[in-house]
Amino acid sequence: MNHDLTELEVEHLRSLIGGHGNVSKKLEDYAQRCSDPELNTIFERDAQAPKQAQQELLSYLN
Repeated sequence: MNHDLTELEVEHLRSLIGGHGNVSKKLEDYAQRCSDPELNTIFERDAQAPKQAQQELLSYLN
């Protein structure tokens, strides 16, 4: 994809990408530490949404 982004837009994208990565990693960490199988499943499932959003946002930087 070819996007004409300003420097500020690129900075904001990088910040959003990093934020989504942090949320995903934290949810995955919570899932690993959790002993409740139902809660573990919720954390693992919920970790996928920010991971997917991160990948979609990365496409704007390519």
